[in-house]
Amino acid sequence: MKRTVFIFSLIIALSLNDAHSQHSDQDFPDGRFFIGSSAFVLVNAIPDQANPPNFYQLNVGYWLTPKDVISVEAITWKYHAPLGIPFGPNYGSSDESYTGHIREFGLGIAYQRFILKGFYSGTHATPMLQIYVNSENEKIQNGFQLFLTQRFGYHFKIKNRFFIEPSIAFTHWPINTNVPESFREVENKWPNYFLFEPGLHFGVKF
Repeated sequence: MKRTVFIFSLIIALSLNDAHSQHSDQDFPDGRFFIGSSAFVLVNAIPDQANPPNFYQLNVGYWLTPKDVISVEAITWKYHAPLGIPFGPNYGSSDESYTGHIREFGLGIAYQRFILKGFYSGTHATPMLQIYVNSENEKIQNGFQLFLTQRFGYHFKIKNRFFIEPSIAFTHWPINTNVPESFREVENKWPNYFLFEPGLHFGVKF
């Protein structure tokens, strides 16, 4: 899934011949509220997936100043292997899969700070309710995860009110509680962070 979004991000970024930065230091952008999502939702449309992510996200945000943005993010998805597996031969390998999957529901908060023109850094914190499901699609138990993200990207303005934000993120989940033993055995083989995760957010201001 991450590879698909990375390729999609590059295509969009390179095709923006008329794109320009979101704002100047003196002026607010067009509209201080926005709604948006992540390009990860497009992965749901890929046919014949063995383990579809069923990923959905909704962002609602507000520009406090021309350089400071806060937003609330509602996210749900499921995954079948540890999130800490890095890109390489083990990434996507069935040998590293859980005996089941995890469904997560999260409601988090994010803060963006624009550094230079459209370049920004963003900090995200999302508490996640985890539902552990076995290979027979039966619920085992619930867990909790605190999912943290540090993101670096660029804000492209398209036709005044629309925008996209290709980015690279560093994710970390320092709290991960009540993990079933069968899941923990797989999870413990990998770190509780992921480096250089590509991302692409999009939205509309109003």
